[in-house]
Amino acid sequence: MTESSQTAPLNLLATCPKGIEGLLADELSALGAEPGKTTVAGVYFSANLATAYRICLWSRLANRIILLLAREPMIDTAEQVRDVVARLPWTQHLTPGKTLAVDFHGRSDHIRHTRFGAQTVKDGVVDSLQLAGQERPNVDTKTPDLRIYAHLHRANLSLGIDLSGESLHRRGYRRDVGHAPLKENLAAALLVRAGWPERAKAGEPLLDPLCGAGTLLIEAALMAADQAPNLNRERFGFQGWAGHDEPLWKELKREAEARASIGRKRCKTALVGFDQSPAALTAAKANAMRAGIPALITLHGQSLSQLSRPETITAERGLLITNPPYGERLGELPELVRLYAQLGEKAKALFPGWTLALFTGNPDLGHRLGLRAHKQYALKNGALDAKLLLMEIATHTASMPGSDSVSSVSENGGEAQQTSTSAKPAVSENAQMFANRLAKNQKRLKKWLKKSAETCYRVYDADMPEYALAVDRYGDRVHVQEYAAPSSINPAQAQKRLFDALEVLPDALGVDPGKVYIKRRERQTGSAQYQKRDASGERFEVQEGDARLWVNLRDYLDTGLFLDHRPVRRLLNEMASGKRFLNLFCYTATATVQAALGGASDSVSVDMSNTYLEWARDNFALNKLDPRLHRVVRDDCFRWLETANAEFDLIFMDPPTFSNSKKMRDTLDVQRDHPRLVELAMARLAPGGTLVFSNNQRRFKLDEGLSERYAVEDITSRTFDPDFQRRTNLHHVFLLRHKA
Repeated sequence: MTESSQTAPLNLLATCPKGIEGLLADELSALGAEPGKTTVAGVYFSANLATAYRICLWSRLANRIILLLAREPMIDTAEQVRDVVARLPWTQHLTPGKTLAVDFHGRSDHIRHTRFGAQTVKDGVVDSLQLAGQERPNVDTKTPDLRIYAHLHRANLSLGIDLSGESLHRRGYRRDVGHAPLKENLAAALLVRAGWPERAKAGEPLLDPLCGAGTLLIEAALMAADQAPNLNRERFGFQGWAGHDEPLWKELKREAEARASIGRKRCKTALVGFDQSPAALTAAKANAMRAGIPALITLHGQSLSQLSRPETITAERGLLITNPPYGERLGELPELVRLYAQLGEKAKALFPGWTLALFTGNPDLGHRLGLRAHKQYALKNGALDAKLLLMEIATHTASMPGSDSVSSVSENGGEAQQTSTSAKPAVSENAQMFANRLAKNQKRLKKWLKKSAETCYRVYDADMPEYALAVDRYGDRVHVQEYAAPSSINPAQAQKRLFDALEVLPDALGVDPGKVYIKRRERQTGSAQYQKRDASGERFEVQEGDARLWVNLRDYLDTGLFLDHRPVRRLLNEMASGKRFLNLFCYTATATVQAALGGASDSVSVDMSNTYLEWARDNFALNKLDPRLHRVVRDDCFRWLETANAEFDLIFMDPPTFSNSKKMRDTLDVQRDHPRLVELAMARLAPGGTLVFSNNQRRFKLDEGLSERYAVEDITSRTFDPDFQRRTNLHHVFLLRHKA
C-alpha cells in the first residue's frame, strides 16, 4: 500500500454496547480519529489506515470497527440490495482464493430474515467478482478471510468490511466465562465511568470484593499497565482484507508491545480481588495469566462476610468496584438482599473515603447498601437494563443501632448524634417491628412445638398490614409467600417493604439467608398453583408425626405439604385403622400417607397431575408403603366417581377452590359444584363410613340440602393448630355420614 493510501481518510463505524456511545466517541478522538455522528450502539468516524489499525488494537470499548463502503437510502427489496452490492469494487477487498462471510442485520418489508439478507449480499459480491473475471469465492461462516458487514434499517443500507473480525470485546484471555459474564468492553466502560484511568495514574488502589473470574480486575490492570486490550489477539479481520498493509500493522503492534513491557514494569497500582468460589479464583488466575498481567493482581479466597481490608492497602482513597448478582428471579432475592446490605456494611466499615462503583440490574437492591449514589449511569448488560451507581463512602458513617460509635458530620453539615464504627446496618422502624413480631410469634409457639415435635409450621401470616407475607418454617428453611399488593399500593413502596422484610428475617428467625425461599402469591386460576416456577429439583425430607414427606420450596407455588391441613391429616391417621381409604384431589397424597401409617387396609389416591402423582409415589416409597395396597390413579375426580364401583370406609376430599384445567371436562367452582361432588363421594361411602370434606374457599357455605340428606358435623374450629389460629377462615372441614 502506498504512503498516500495509508494517510487517506477512511469512513468508518465503531459499534459498542448501548449506553457507552459518548465514551466511545471520546476514546476514538483520543486515539487520533475524528468522531462524527453518534447513533444507537455506534459512532461514525473518519481516520487513516494507521489510526484504524490502532483503534482495533487499543479500543477498550468498541465491539467492531467497520470500514464503510456504501450508505444507500431508499433500499427495500432484495434486488435493490443486490444491485448496490454488485456496484462495489470487490476485487479491491477480496483476494482470489479467499473465503467470505456476511453478517446481515436488520430487515425490510421484503427482507424479513437475516439469512436471506446475507445470501442476497453474497450474491451481489459474486456478481461483481465474476463481472471482473475473478473466480467465485467460497463461504466460511466461522473463520472467513473477509467478513462483510450489512445493515438495513428504515430503508437505509450500510455496507462495509469488518476490520475487527471477531468482536473486539473478546480479548482472548477468557476461556471459561462462567455464569452471566460481564463482557470485557462493558467492564472497561464501567471503569472509565468510575474514573479509573485517572485514579490509576494517581496511584490509587482498586478492589473488587466479588471478583468472580476477574474481568473488572484484568481490564483495570490493562489500563494501569498501558497495555493494549487486544495485544494478544490471534487474528483481526483486516488481516484477510486485500487492502491490508502488513508492515504498517507490524510497526503499530511492536509499538504497543514496547509500551506494554514498560507499563507492566512501572505499574505499582494495587489491584485486589476477593471471591469465595475456588473455581472462580482459579478462572481469574488463568485469565490474568493469558492477559499477560498475572503479577499485577492479588486474589484472596474470602466470602463477603469474611472480607477484611488487606494490610498492604493503606491508601485513604481508592476504588471499590463490583458487579454482584442482581436476582432476575423472585426466588433469588433473600440471599441478595442480605448480600447487598452486607456489601454496604463492609464498604462503610473498611473503606471510608473511597468510592464504591456498583453495577447492578436491580437498582432497588442497590438501595440496600445504605449509601447514596451521587452519580448513576443507565447501561445495558446484554438485554438487561442496568445501572452503574457511584457512591462516595463517608469517612464516618451515620448512626446505626447496636454498635459502638464515634461523632461525625451529618449530611447538612452539622454534628450528628453518634456514628457507627461497626457494620451493623440500620433498618426502618417498621422493619424492626416486623422482626420483633417474628421473634414474638416464634416464642409464642415454642411450648407447642416442643410438645408436638412439629418441624413445619407457620410463623407469620400478614400480622402487620404493611408486611403482607406468609412465613413458614420447614426445619432450618423458611418459605416466604408475598401476597400481591392491591393496585392502591405503590409498587416501589411494596418492593421496599419486601426487601426490608427479607433483610431482617434471617436474623429474626436464626436462619441462613441462603435457605430463605420467596414466591408471590396471587389469585390462582385453573391449575396455576401446580405450574412449575423453576426446575431445580431441589427437594428435601421433613417429618410430620410418624410420616416422612418430600417438600420442594423452590419449583412450585405450593410446596407439596399444606400446613394448615395438618390437624386434618392427624385426624385421618387416627380414624384410618382397618379402613379402606379414598383420597380425592390427592395432590402429593400426604393425607394418604398419614392414613396408611394409621393402619388403613388399602387406599386409592386420585388426581389429574402426573407430576404430583409421581410425587405421591415417592412419598409412599419414603414411608415403605406397599404400592399394591396403596394405588394412585390419574383421572378427573368427577369422572372417576361416576364410573367407580368400589366402596370405601373413609374418604377424604379436598378440592381446589376453582379449576379450569384442560384435563377436566368442565370448570370446577367448589361453592357451585360441591353438592354434586359430595353426592358422588357419598355414593362410594360404605355404611358406617365417614367422608371428610375440606376446602379453602374463605366464604364457603355448605349446601343446606346436604345437611338434610346426611349427618353433617362442622369440625372447622377443631382443625387449626396454634400456628394457624389467627386465620381461622383458611379452610372449612365437615364430617358427613349416612343417616341411620
